[in-house]
Amino acid sequence: MQRGADYCIGMGVDISTIDQKSALRRPLRLLGSLMSLRFLVLRASTAAAAVAFGLVQTFVFARVLDAQDFSLYILVGSLGMSLWLFDLGAAKILYVRQRALYIAGAKDAGIAAQSTAVVITYAVLVALCTLICLTVMLRRPTVPLLDAVEFSLFFSFAALNLVWYPLRNVSAAVDEYVHFEGLEAIRRIGHILLMLAMLIGLPLPAFLVLANGLWFVLLAVAIKRLVHKQALLLKLRGASAALKRFWHENRRELLRSGNYAAGELTVYNFPYMIVPAAFGLGAPMIILDTVFKVFRGATLIYAAGLDPVVPQQTRAYAARDVSTLKKATLTSAILCAIPTVILCALLLVAGDRLFAILLGNAATIPHEVTLILVVLLLANLAQNVANNLLLHLGFFHEIARVATFLVIAMAAMTAIVVGAGLGITGFIAGYAIVYIAGGALYVSYMVRGPFRIAAAGRTEG
Repeated sequence: MQRGADYCIGMGVDISTIDQKSALRRPLRLLGSLMSLRFLVLRASTAAAAVAFGLVQTFVFARVLDAQDFSLYILVGSLGMSLWLFDLGAAKILYVRQRALYIAGAKDAGIAAQSTAVVITYAVLVALCTLICLTVMLRRPTVPLLDAVEFSLFFSFAALNLVWYPLRNVSAAVDEYVHFEGLEAIRRIGHILLMLAMLIGLPLPAFLVLANGLWFVLLAVAIKRLVHKQALLLKLRGASAALKRFWHENRRELLRSGNYAAGELTVYNFPYMIVPAAFGLGAPMIILDTVFKVFRGATLIYAAGLDPVVPQQTRAYAARDVSTLKKATLTSAILCAIPTVILCALLLVAGDRLFAILLGNAATIPHEVTLILVVLLLANLAQNVANNLLLHLGFFHEIARVATFLVIAMAAMTAIVVGAGLGITGFIAGYAIVYIAGGALYVSYMVRGPFRIAAAGRTEG
């Protein structure tokens, strides 16, 4: 498998504005040499807003919906998010190819056409799946027309993340990541405010229309900016041919990264299919979703500490500079560990009370589940640091192996838990055990892969 320069292209870092005479100049110089501090602050803000939205959504839905409808909206939303399965790693491949052109100061209408084709394909997929959701809901005799429309709008609201994802990567490739994060901040804050407005009387249908409307405005702004940068093309003709070329030129990487993406989405989303089937809707589904909002929300926070360090990691690996590679990776781990320690301490001290406030009378989170969540967060930290490095260095074969292991192990765990009648708490505990094993494998591949190759390269040099 090809590794190295083709996968070792990162965002430019400008640290010239760091005040060398500041009392904090030494830590700032260290951080500034490893990442863009401005981007770090903005990325951390949008990550925090993403976590806040998930918790606000739970808080609001627990008060404006009954337990049955609440759990149905959870299911519909998880199905919308699962459309990410169709990305197959295409967004990351677009990033690598666009970034190489941008750094070289070159333009390639073919790559721009391929990027446009991917965005169009995802938009069409979201529209088709939204119509399918509407059709399925209309076929349910107990669901009125207005309710079916609301469910489909909520599906669209969740699924549009699929279109946003390649736009994020292409924006980063052409140094528009700060502008994009500004749009992301508007999206997160806007959706939070709209969600909270339901507590003071905004009808659910109005929220869904306005939330999707905000999506469309921001998508249009992001696309316009990228067209101006010549990273996208403002035309539909030839999109099908460009998509075929993209598949032909990147088939091997798409298959490998697609294997990984499918495994990851299965691991993070299959509980939303299993729990209602095995334990029923209502409280079990609400408990699962609340735990996963915190668990997966931590992943969003980790991205704020991981993404800004990627440029230095990729450059260090390409130069076979193992010392800088380890230093950058340790920096990302520390940045992720800070919020993890705070969150774990908060859960251990006041988790039961916080969940009671969050959910009201909708459901009660068992204390044992809170303790399991703490363990999951620690495993998630290790998994994300190692996985992020492997992913951006092109170790698709290794991460695909771990993803395949996780899918098989999760399936076996589910069969054991359901067969033994262990309930929702037993299921979450089993999930944590398998996830810990997967995290250990990722760390092992990180040490045996990038670290060892970088060290060997330097020795040979």
